[in-house]
Amino acid sequence: MAKLSIVVPAYNEAANLPTLCDCLRKTLSVLSMDWECIIVDDHSSDATFSVVSSLSMQDARVRGIRLARNHGSHLAITCGLHHAEGDCAVVLAADMQDPPEVILRLLEQWRAGAQVVWAARAKREGEKISTLAFARIFYFLMRHVVGMRTMPATGADFVLIDRRVMDAFKGFREANISIMALVTWMGFRQAIVLYTKKPRFQGQSGWTLRKKIKLVIDSVTSFSSFPIRLMSVVGGVVAMLGFIYAAVIIGLSLVNQVSVAGWSSLMVVVLVLGGVQMLMMGVLGEYLWRALDEARHRPQYLIEAITPLREDSCQRLEHERQVA
Repeated sequence: MAKLSIVVPAYNEAANLPTLCDCLRKTLSVLSMDWECIIVDDHSSDATFSVVSSLSMQDARVRGIRLARNHGSHLAITCGLHHAEGDCAVVLAADMQDPPEVILRLLEQWRAGAQVVWAARAKREGEKISTLAFARIFYFLMRHVVGMRTMPATGADFVLIDRRVMDAFKGFREANISIMALVTWMGFRQAIVLYTKKPRFQGQSGWTLRKKIKLVIDSVTSFSSFPIRLMSVVGGVVAMLGFIYAAVIIGLSLVNQVSVAGWSSLMVVVLVLGGVQMLMMGVLGEYLWRALDEARHRPQYLIEAITPLREDSCQRLEHERQVA
């Protein structure tokens, strides 16, 4: 019998997880396949892991993993995919913004032969204008600058991936990872299902501006050399303008028509060139830091705790499998 794994990254989601698990049980009850839910607690500061432990005691299909420190949702998803046992896995948010009912539509595309099925946002309810604008800029960069034109234009972090894709994914050991960009880059047979992203059920999002900026930098530096090539172009243009200006000065000096340049204009040139150089050094520094980070070969994540399985829950689940 085929098995579905559901990977849920969670950070301070104690209030949302019980509702999510209830919805999953109701939604997936119509399936003729077994399923598991792996909730990865990204070192929450609230009672998230206690809630997960309680849920796993009530239902053996729910498993919990707590990371030793906060790594961000993408490494939490990586951890969940590494521990997934299913023939396919769905990455699902814990805040109920991604309706579990959409999983059934993703499975239809998977059964039809797709190995990666994106749930792309046709509409986003309850989002701020600044959030929508940032998302549009990010996906524009990924599609038209980085070159991932197959990535859904409206964005997607709700996705189903096949076992073959998961096995291939395990071969990547990058520390600064963008899951969605990496899955897009990997290829395989991909399909898209449109859905409406709902408002957050309870609590506040931990997706801060700092994390968004880091995601942009990780996504661009991991899959494109465009910033470095742009530096070369800008450097060439500035150098050419400098040579032209030098030639003009030399020409004027030969005919005794050189005037003394003003201090203000000289300082503008110095500041502009200095700013461009510092910006270029910053871009190089981002690439260099990531190269150093990967060269250390540190573990992608460390696990602090895993929820134990109750023996009676395991026996009940096994009985249900046999009956099915």
